[in-house]
Order: sequence, then structure tokens, then C-alpha cells
Amino acid sequence: MSNDESGDDALLTPAEMARADALAIASGVPGSVLMEAAGRAVARETMRRFRPCRTLVLAGPGNNGGDGYVAARYLEQAGWPVAVAPLAAPRPGSDAALAARRWRGPVVPFAPAEAARAALVIDAVFGAGLARPVEADLAATLGAAGGPVVAVDVPSGLDGATGQALGYAPQAAMTVTFFRRKPGHLLLPGRALCGETVLAGIGLPVGVLAAIAPLCRRNGPGLWCLPAPGLADNKYTRGHVSILVGAGMTGAARLSGAGARRSGAGLVTLVAPDGRTADVLRAGDPGVIVSEASVAALLQDPRRDVWVAGPGLPAEASTLAAVGALVAAGRRVVADAGVLGAAAGRPEALSGCAVLTPHAGEFVRVFGPIGGDRLAAARRAAAATGAVVLLKGPDTVVAAPDGRAAIDDHAPPWLATGGTGDVLAGTVAALLANGLPAFEAAAAGAWLLGEAARRCGAGLVAEDLPRHLPAALAAGRDRVREAAAAG
Repeated sequence: MSNDESGDDALLTPAEMARADALAIASGVPGSVLMEAAGRAVARETMRRFRPCRTLVLAGPGNNGGDGYVAARYLEQAGWPVAVAPLAAPRPGSDAALAARRWRGPVVPFAPAEAARAALVIDAVFGAGLARPVEADLAATLGAAGGPVVAVDVPSGLDGATGQALGYAPQAAMTVTFFRRKPGHLLLPGRALCGETVLAGIGLPVGVLAAIAPLCRRNGPGLWCLPAPGLADNKYTRGHVSILVGAGMTGAARLSGAGARRSGAGLVTLVAPDGRTADVLRAGDPGVIVSEASVAALLQDPRRDVWVAGPGLPAEASTLAAVGALVAAGRRVVADAGVLGAAAGRPEALSGCAVLTPHAGEFVRVFGPIGGDRLAAARRAAAATGAVVLLKGPDTVVAAPDGRAAIDDHAPPWLATGGTGDVLAGTVAALLANGLPAFEAAAAGAWLLGEAARRCGAGLVAEDLPRHLPAALAAGRDRVREAAAAG
């Protein structure tokens, strides 16, 4: 496609978006044309969702404010009662100054009383690149909105790179952004503050993406393609996942095994530490292999290439020793739970693992505080360990050692229940065993778990997830085919 409505899921930082604008302008697309398209898109999406009403456009002095002036003009032409409240005058000679000159309607003070009188407020004060906290008088005006807020690019005060509010950001009913989303549209609390996020094309050439080469994507089919069994496959070629089981803590490992089996692993072995635990495991699913053999003995079989270590394991030195043996033997390890607990304050102990799947608490214990930039924290952890890091949460981040990252916004709230991370670890392991590289396996596993949870519905418990994974796999493959056909 020749324009920016291709549906690509690249996420651009504010700096990368500024470069995209500059590249487009350098290629011959005037900035005023981009601004006109952006403001027209804001007006169009506003008219689609709201009835004509008393509307106030809060306009900043930069390009975001220029978009607001254009939106005001299109709404006024459609018969809406619109006024503009400038925070400050645009820089003379700028595209925003041209847009402001073309606005012939009412201009009112930038004040809380004006915002309170409006039935709809369009927040066109600051865009995603704001780098300083919002001042108190601006926050007071934004917070006084008497009706829904439509944000241009992001709610003013929201950091487009991190999703964090810089002091204050208003709650928007809708946010209209352009060309590509930013990480802050998906990371919390930004995702919630944006309300409905609408991505609008404004005429930037798609070719600018190749020049920028963004490393972050919104997670979903297309970032990865799910493996499908072929006619000549058998249970061995579909991969063998082995799962270390803790003494007396069989539930977590069994959930991992169910996730692996339902996600396509040809064979799953639960490796018991003793006979009593093995007896408990043998009373479970009949299709699972239970072994009491030592890890050293099992490593003699080169087909046992992928291992899950952590669910139900004790957070102690013996757990790390077992993982070290697996890594030394060249096996790919998905490390979770007990392994992460045993590595508290020792991230170097996880070097050589393929995928780490910490939740926020586990991450902090191993790597230290996450801080306000979840994406950067996951990238640092991946670089430090050489492993793909899947930082779980409602805004899951998957980061690779080479800087690639994906943000997943596909998981419903009811996925937040005990045991679902164990299923995830098994799912990621099955995808690894079926040939996906570690980054793609982790990203696909996160999406599949969210899709399975959506299909299950509210009230989900971890045991429900595996039976919905086959349908999630089918949906993922269908989405990839649809995207390929559309492209």
C-alpha cells in the first residue's frame, strides 16, 4: 500500500514519530497537508461518535494545537457550535500558525470555567512527546471538562513512550492518533486514560517505516506465524517438552503440561523428583508421560530439547543447579516461578535460559525496580541475561536481547487468576518445541493465552484455559491468513 493505512502494528516512540513526520515532509508531503489530514480525522471520528453539541477545543501552541484548530474548522463547517481556547499563540510561520489563522470562529480564554461549560472538550494541547509534568493551571482546565474528552494523539500529560502520566493527564473517552500507535497507547495507565484509541491515516508514506526500523510492535498474528503439523509429522517431530516437578507441588507442573499438550507438543513428560510424587502424577491425565529418572539420565535423549523449570519448584539452590545442568547441555529452558525466586538478586544465574516469564513481583526480586518505563525495564533484563523476557501483566511486555519488543493488550481482566502463568509457560515451551524462535514463541504464547481466556469468558480458572487453546491456535492461524490476503 502507498499510504499509512496498511494496518502495520509497529509502535513508534514519540521521537520516531517525529522522524516519520520529518521524512514525509522531506519526501515532498507538506507539513500543512499532514496537519489538515490529522485535524480532519479528529473531526470525522468525533462526529461518528457524538451528536452535535457545545464543543471546546483546547489548543496548545504546537502541532497538536494546530490539529485542534483544523478539527474545530471541520466541526464548525458541519454545523457544530465550536470555540477554541488557545493555551498560547503558535510560533509565527509554523503550520500551526497557518491553521490558527484559518479559524474564524469564537476564541475564548483557556480557563476551567470555559471547559466546564462545554458539553464536549477536544484536548489538543500537548502530544505524545511531552517531556515535563503538566502545570497546575493546565491540569485544572483539563480536569474541569464538563463532558467527554476527545484527545488528539494522547491525553495531554501522557508520555507516549511509557504510558505514564506526567503529573496529570485527563481521562479521555476517545483518543485519535495518527500513522502508528505509540507504546503509551498500550501500556498502563496510558491505555486506560486514552479510552477508545482510533488510528487514523493521514498520508504518510509507509516507506518511512523502513528508514526508522522500529523495534517495538503491538503483539498479534503477523508478528509471528503459528506452526501447523504437516502430513509427515509424528509425535517426535512435533517436539518433546519435559517439565520439572516439585515434591508435593504437582498442580503447577500439571497445568504447564496441559498447556504444552494443547498448544501442539507431540510429547510431554513430567519429571518427578521421587516415587511418591510420581504416583500422584500418574493418577492424572493419561496422555502425559511420568518419569522418575534423573535429569542427567533424561538428557541422554537429544529429543528432549525443551524444558519448563519453575512451576511448583522450590526457590532454592538445587533448582538453579538443575537449570544450570539443562543450559550446559544446550537445552532450551522456559524459566518461571521457583527458578525466578531462587535467582532473586542474581540475574546472571538465569543466563542461557531461552525465555523468562516473571510477573512484576518476581521481576523486581530478580532485576530490581521496574520504575516508570516497563518496556525499558524488560529490555534491560533481556540484555542482561541473554534471554527473552516475558514480563506478565495486563500490559504484558515481551523483550528480546537484541532490543526487539512487543506489547500485548489482548488479555482480558479475568485472566488474572492463579495458575494461568503455569499454563503460559507450557504453551511457550510447546511453541519452542515446534520450531518458533524464542521471541516469537513468547509473544505468540502471550497472545494465545489471552485469546483462550476471551473464549472462556469471565469466571475463568486456570484449568479452563487448556481446552480453549486449540480454538485460540485456529484463530491465530486464521488471522495470519487474513492479514496476508489483505496485504
